[in-house]
Amino acid sequence: MLRGRRSESEALDQLLDAIRAGESRVLVVRGEPGVGKSALLEYLSAQAMGCRVARAAGVQSEMELAFAGLQQLCAPMLDHVERLPAPQRDALRTAFGLTGGAAPDRFLVGLAVLGLLSEVADEQPLVCLVDDAQWLDRASLQALVFVARRLFAESVALVFAARQGEEGLLTGLPELLVEGLGDADARALLDSAVPWRMDDRVRDRIVAETRGNPLALLELPRGLTPSELAGGFGLPAVRALPDRIEDSFQRRLAGLPADTRQLLLLAAAEPVGDPLLLWRSAERLGIGAQATDAAASAGLLALGARVSFRHPLVRSAIYGGASPQQRREVHRALADATDPELDPDRRAWHRAQATVGPDDDVASALELSAGRAQARGGLAASAAFLERSAALTLYPGRRTRRLLAAAHAKAQAGAFDAGLQLLAAAETGPLDESQRARVDLLRGQIAFASSSDGDASPLLLKAAKRLEHLDIELARATYLEALSAAVYAGRFLTGSGLREAAEAARAAPAPLRTPSATDLLLDGLALLLTEGYAAAAPTLKRAMTAFCSETISEKEALRWLWLACPTAVRLWDDEAWEVLSLRHVALAREAGALGVLPIALNQRAGLHLHGGDFGAAAALIDEAAAITEATGSRLPSYGPLALAAFRGRDVTRPGEGVGPTFLQWATAVVYNGNGRYADALAAAQLAAADSLELVFATWATTEVIEAATRSGVAEQGAGALERLSETTRASGSDWALGVEACTRALLSDGETAEGLYREALDRLDRTRIRMALARAHLLYGEWLRRARRRTDARDQLRTAHEMLVTMGADGFAERAGRELLATGERARQRVVETSSELTAQEAQVARLARDGLANAEIGARLFISPRTVQYHLGKVFTKLGIESRTQLDRVLPSGSD
Repeated sequence: MLRGRRSESEALDQLLDAIRAGESRVLVVRGEPGVGKSALLEYLSAQAMGCRVARAAGVQSEMELAFAGLQQLCAPMLDHVERLPAPQRDALRTAFGLTGGAAPDRFLVGLAVLGLLSEVADEQPLVCLVDDAQWLDRASLQALVFVARRLFAESVALVFAARQGEEGLLTGLPELLVEGLGDADARALLDSAVPWRMDDRVRDRIVAETRGNPLALLELPRGLTPSELAGGFGLPAVRALPDRIEDSFQRRLAGLPADTRQLLLLAAAEPVGDPLLLWRSAERLGIGAQATDAAASAGLLALGARVSFRHPLVRSAIYGGASPQQRREVHRALADATDPELDPDRRAWHRAQATVGPDDDVASALELSAGRAQARGGLAASAAFLERSAALTLYPGRRTRRLLAAAHAKAQAGAFDAGLQLLAAAETGPLDESQRARVDLLRGQIAFASSSDGDASPLLLKAAKRLEHLDIELARATYLEALSAAVYAGRFLTGSGLREAAEAARAAPAPLRTPSATDLLLDGLALLLTEGYAAAAPTLKRAMTAFCSETISEKEALRWLWLACPTAVRLWDDEAWEVLSLRHVALAREAGALGVLPIALNQRAGLHLHGGDFGAAAALIDEAAAITEATGSRLPSYGPLALAAFRGRDVTRPGEGVGPTFLQWATAVVYNGNGRYADALAAAQLAAADSLELVFATWATTEVIEAATRSGVAEQGAGALERLSETTRASGSDWALGVEACTRALLSDGETAEGLYREALDRLDRTRIRMALARAHLLYGEWLRRARRRTDARDQLRTAHEMLVTMGADGFAERAGRELLATGERARQRVVETSSELTAQEAQVARLARDGLANAEIGARLFISPRTVQYHLGKVFTKLGIESRTQLDRVLPSGSD
């Protein structure tokens, strides 16, 4: 038991008990430098009998090397990597530089690490200790925090030690706060470090000033003489505690021989802790073996399988106390001793630290390192290499090019402010026209990615205009980005900003070759916003045909399907929506594009909602939510709110980022379903008035017509019908014409109305849009009942009620039930599904297992380990009273993607 650490030790003992029992635990041991965090990790390691222990430690000077910390932790486990699914296995190998390939998504790397730890823990409980987590490279920390948030039932403990006040990515994880020792324990520890009698006043002052910090209690008295300790004279003034501890180490260093101090500086500058590299470097500096003995005897350095310091503050004290010349000298020796074939990036890094002024050879080596880091998915590391490369570049043109590349890497890594600063630095150098265009382009892309206030579109338009004379294909793609940004931020634009963007896009130069799907999409959207729906429809239909074809490249499809899918919906083209949404999900899954996949899943879920398969929609929405939660994305909650609206649930508390037009449309759907027609009309009219919105404003128009006729103000529905018919006639699809016929029937009488209702049912029955078909049966049944044709009304209302109940559209189902009761027939009660007993994640796992996915595939979908999948399946089988996954079909409703 550590002195004064009974409660902390008991907490760690309980953690070990939990993982031995098959559970997972995550803990951040947090406290100030020297308070004993590392000692607690050592205690945990010593107590972990029967467990496998893996370790990593952050090193401040190594923060620029992508995945360096993660590789420390995982390298001893890589013999298990073959057990991972191929995408995860390839991502991890690429991240560690073991194989080539496209840069992996950083969250796919995290999922691979989760799988790897789970595989290792399947053989033996696993304890992962990460010291000085605040100094891990960002790519490693992101991956490990991702894992920490997904651990559940893997027999894995993931324990971080981190400084107080540097929460960062670790915020929100369970914490163990380590504070100074109590007075009695502090005095006892201090007495154990001082071999002679100490004055009580001196002891009290040291205990008070160190606040019980164990390392400070052991180190601070070392610089004081016996007379000072006995009489109370000469104690240093109060300063920041880490600085005072470092001063104590500095005093100890001062008495060591020069070559020993140089050896310690060499070790401090070499973050890997490789003893062979240390010996080779020492030999180049003429340092003999006696220096090693002296360093070990001083209690500052431990030499074993790895070179390690007694405490991280020893390293910083040694490195911080050296002169710039001394640092450059040891970095030069380390660079010379580092194998250029096996570790070119670390060699380039040491060479950069050894360089005083511009050195284009070193700058070129750093640029190559940046390329390798980017290929491994280390965008932050790539940006750091490029930034340092630019600083060492002599020639202004090359410096500008490297600054632009660094800015681009920063933006890709999400460091938008840093990217803008590098762009500003690049603009101080010579820029050709192409580079100026790329500066504008990157500024616009950063604005689009980081805000929604309308700043992006003008910047992107400026870039597109510059690019017209340089690269027509890139110029047109940039115009499409500008138009997308303008539509997305339409409610933030002032004056004629959106129309100006559309007119500029329409004036873009024609493509030099046969128009691609993207070209057609650009031209069609520009026409839509300048000339209206009828003028744009033919071009947009050609664009949808091109996007649905097999000839479109995966790169083009993956980039633009997020915009093509809602365009298909705007065209009332349910067949294109089916093809494009399915392809979008498949491509995003295959590429591991976790930034894109939630958008694709929600768009696919939208099709299922309109198709009446709420179970399939819920599964996709839950999967998207799992991704956004795991990745920290701020994707607006459109999917969950649309599902709630169709189910007739309250949507008055929207998720972050949800647009007002969508929210008003969803509110109108709920109110129409519940028969609150006046409220539905007010909400729908607000949504339908948004001329800038591509989808929900049009859908809201149909809600306006239904609510207006039911509220006794049919004249308000007539204008909405006129606007609606402009789009439905130009579309010509069965979905469009079926919806128009149904809404027109609401405003008609007698045989005309009945003919329109029958046309609507006939057309909608030929589509995938079962929700619209069920509502058409409901409206027709209501019309028949009001015409006193009760028998005919019962047939339509019974069909509507059965469809809506099966879907789970509770609001509209209750409305159909009330209407059916008014005809003299009681609606059947809805049977409560046994699946309602399941938790949300159990239901997700069960649906995917029912659809034939293996545990590893389910884990990849839901960002959990296969072992956690099996745990949830065990709970599912117990709750549903079944024994195997083959029986899931009979206890769960069908339908999933």
